Amino acid sequence: MKLLIAVSTLLCAVLAFAVFTPRRESSPSTTIAATLEPFNGKRSPVIVELFTSEGCSSCPPADAVLAQLQKDQPVAYAEVIALSEHVDYWNYIGWADPFSSAAFSARQESYAGAFGSERIYTPQMVVDGQLEFVGNSLSKAREAITTASQASKADVRIEARTDDVKDNRAILLSVSVKGVPQISRGDVAETILAVTEDDLSSNVSRGENTGRRLAHTAVVREMRALGKVDGATGSFAGETTMMIADGWKRDDLRVVVFVQERAHRRVLGAASIKLGKAGNRA
Repeated sequence: MKLLIAVSTLLCAVLAFAVFTPRRESSPSTTIAATLEPFNGKRSPVIVELFTSEGCSSCPPADAVLAQLQKDQPVAYAEVIALSEHVDYWNYIGWADPFSSAAFSARQESYAGAFGSERIYTPQMVVDGQLEFVGNSLSKAREAITTASQASKADVRIEARTDDVKDNRAILLSVSVKGVPQISRGDVAETILAVTEDDLSSNVSRGENTGRRLAHTAVVREMRALGKVDGATGSFAGETTMMIADGWKRDDLRVVVFVQERAHRRVLGAASIKLGKAGNRA
């Protein structure tokens, strides 16, 4: 009888330990990345936007995170396409960010509407138009990129050439989009062009970052819509000319084309090429 009581007591203790001992979960990014399969043997493109400002003291760490994501490409099967968009609403404190634009502030506001939020802030990171968080968190960025990389994406292709124009600052771009995933009901998808430049910096003399030299990656120099995706065929094709402005370094320029829903803001596909001297594909 004593032996039976002892065994019963031991069994209860084991069960209690199993029930009440905390269990350490694997990080979502690690678990998901391990089970992903290559998308047609290629990395799935993921657009990572950072709304930032040289007038914001919290932004330099987020700028560094974006640079690390672009350089290291740390998420398996995901191709990180970085876009650094400098807003202009910090300029009032005394330092006018030379890369800032009211257009990027307006773009950020459109995201706030899509997210059902009345608040805009910096540094804000937005992944594929669907996931947002404070941009200085590398772990959140990796997790969001991992999630976004699993979505079906359109086939986006870009060709750049200068051989048939007189001005070598004018780049002729041919864009082809096929296989766009189903667009949300009542929405339309647009094909958007962005031109980014790496290896930029500023010596800040006023504002919250006074005395600092700030480095930037993938600064958006130009962004504009090329046209709507044909909802019936899920495709788009067109040509446009981009101009390399004075002061832009061609070897540091990248052309990005992505497809995005106008209202829901979901990114449905993307691609990028590095211009370099001859506009070769990256």
